[in-house]
Amino acid sequence: MVLLRLLVLLFALVVTDLHSLPWFINVSESQGPGTILQSFSFNCSSHTPTLELLDVQPATTFFNRPSLARWQGIYVGKVTLSSSARLDALMVNHYKLQLRFTCGNYVMEGPLFVDVQRDPGHIQCAGQFASQAGEMIQVPETVTPGARLYTLLLPGLESQGAQMSIISVQDPPYFPGPFSINEQGWLQAPSQGLKGQAGKVFQLQISVSSGQGQSCQGMVMVKVLSAPSSQVSFLEQAQNITIPENLVPGSEVVQVHARGSDLRYEILSPMPSPFFAIGQADGVVRSIAPLDLARTAGTAVIRLQVKAFERLRPWAIAKLDLTVNVQLVNQWPPRCLPALLMSQIPETVPVGTVLHTLTCTDPDSAGATFDYQLLFHSPPNPNSLCLHNRVLEVNATLDCDTPGACFQYAASILVLDGGQPQMTTEVPILVMVTPVNEFSPVCAPRTFRVREDAEPHTIGSVVGTDMDYPHDSVEYYTSGWPAIFAVDRLSGEVHLLGPLDYEQQRLYRLTVLLIDHGQDWDPTCHRSGSCTITIEVEDVNDYAPECEPSFQELTIYTSLGRSMEVTKVSCRIPQEPQRLAFSYNIVGGNSQSRFSLQGAILVHNDPALGPPWPEQPRTYELLICVADAGPSISHLSTTATIIVHLVPWKASTVATSTHRATVPSMIPLLVTDMEAFWQPEPWFVVVLTATGTLLLLALGWLLCKLLQGLAQLLQEPSKPAQALLLNSIQGTKGSIEGFVEAPRMEMSQAPSSVISLHFDGRAQDSRTGRDYLFNTRTGTRRWL
Repeated sequence: MVLLRLLVLLFALVVTDLHSLPWFINVSESQGPGTILQSFSFNCSSHTPTLELLDVQPATTFFNRPSLARWQGIYVGKVTLSSSARLDALMVNHYKLQLRFTCGNYVMEGPLFVDVQRDPGHIQCAGQFASQAGEMIQVPETVTPGARLYTLLLPGLESQGAQMSIISVQDPPYFPGPFSINEQGWLQAPSQGLKGQAGKVFQLQISVSSGQGQSCQGMVMVKVLSAPSSQVSFLEQAQNITIPENLVPGSEVVQVHARGSDLRYEILSPMPSPFFAIGQADGVVRSIAPLDLARTAGTAVIRLQVKAFERLRPWAIAKLDLTVNVQLVNQWPPRCLPALLMSQIPETVPVGTVLHTLTCTDPDSAGATFDYQLLFHSPPNPNSLCLHNRVLEVNATLDCDTPGACFQYAASILVLDGGQPQMTTEVPILVMVTPVNEFSPVCAPRTFRVREDAEPHTIGSVVGTDMDYPHDSVEYYTSGWPAIFAVDRLSGEVHLLGPLDYEQQRLYRLTVLLIDHGQDWDPTCHRSGSCTITIEVEDVNDYAPECEPSFQELTIYTSLGRSMEVTKVSCRIPQEPQRLAFSYNIVGGNSQSRFSLQGAILVHNDPALGPPWPEQPRTYELLICVADAGPSISHLSTTATIIVHLVPWKASTVATSTHRATVPSMIPLLVTDMEAFWQPEPWFVVVLTATGTLLLLALGWLLCKLLQGLAQLLQEPSKPAQALLLNSIQGTKGSIEGFVEAPRMEMSQAPSSVISLHFDGRAQDSRTGRDYLFNTRTGTRRWL
């Protein structure tokens, strides 16, 4: 063991440096004088260094001044125990040594902390008992045989099971009988007593040994005093007092009084007294340790035996039984675990869920009962939590789906004990309610109508709703949409991106996918929903109407105050035969507003009151705009031309039959667009030339036919007159009412003047009996 310690010290000499200050070392209380506690190595080449011990706390002579020696070019310092060193961990277990090292102008100070460790196998005799003079005690000769005279107290012996014995000779006749000492260190009087032994001093050598082979010795001197000449007594043989348990150590408990002169007081039992001490001169009993009924058993009632004796004759004694009743004082508040209640719960937690169970104890009383009260500090809904005894539970349904409803409950539990005065403890509570994504987003189906010629624009928007808070935190996505439609991810607006065609697809049914976000404590938790939107494509005409024929030329006879149908405009769109609705408007040639349109029918209006009646025939060239009409806005149109030759009717006009002559259609050249410069293609010039030639040939042939018909009419003049006379007599078409109806007439050419009114025949009407003249060529009548 010694060699190992030397090796450790040599190693410390090499590696230890001053810069390691402060030092902490442990030393056993069994170490004796000369033990090296710490070694230091210093480098100081140009000066002679010094190592000083400046101070020791607590003050003691157990440590020598540090030594400093040169070894292999370095200086080695040592701190050792002095010859008076008696380390005792129970007395002092920590020392602080302040050291200072000086090397020329370089000075450094640092502490050395020495912790004294208990050595269970070490026995040490201390105090006057271990000195050469020994411990001197005085006892009266009247002491009770076998009475306890002295108690040997050595630190740590109670835990080591030490054996004590008197090893000195106790031979009669000097000794009346042997003194004895037990394992508790009680020195007892001889069983024969000490009567008659006054004036003697008995020297007792006592040996203390442990089971580990260690021992020490000391001496006790017993001086026997003569019987007291005076009587010492207490006023009372027993006394009871009550003190509170929170009495501060050092406080006065009671003062005892005895009769006698120059008295001193001691506590006989318990010895030693752990809680009380008595003043030797004044008899004041004071507390020396806290009285804690909860922590220290047997302190509720403490019985003391106090002895009063004369200073010069300590055998003159009196005893007093003192009973101290310690009253329980409620000085400590309840202690609860956990000291802080924190919980994080989802809003869907069921009612009745246990959040925490509080466990409380009372340091003042082991079996104390408590009262618990729940206090809310910032609750939006105080009924959400409840406290059943010491169990915190959810009391109501939690809901984070309204603004400001997801919150933190800040509350506390007030714990009250039943002591006096009543002590309380407040345990803080913090419960955080986290949102849960409970509901899926929804949206209502919608229908949008879009014109097929619409440009890219925003059609409308899908409105998604979500009952979770924050409401309507929804993103919109497409699911199998055609490329011409798109939806805005955030706003839900539906956009048209490309052209539509009513003829290809009239209806689109599109699914919008809704996904919510930011409504759950877990950011990855989402719910989804969907709805269907319908997009109806509105038909828009792509082609202009075509009228058949696009040009008409008519001659009508009209009378004053009568309206009559002129013709019907027939139009259609070959490319879209299903489109049958058209709008008709007269856009030109309707002077004096004599014509109007009733749908597709052109009507001549001849009011009785109005502009003056024309006496000569007139020609109207009417331009009728025909446009497609329907659910969409019309934007394509064509213009039909109708030339109306209006012949006014007069009363002197000879009645004629209605005669419709079919004339070949004239092919008008309708120019719908005008350009500043037009250069036809060569093929168009060839076609136009051929068409003109054919037209001239047709006109020549027609003229020949007309001349032939006229020659035949001149050769047989009597045949038309006879036919007209026969018709008049039969009355089929010769009445005046027939002429008032003004039948329509179509002629091959527009007359420039009225037909000759020469009458070459006379006849009588069979119905009325009136005579009239008539033209055998035209059939015109004039009544006589």
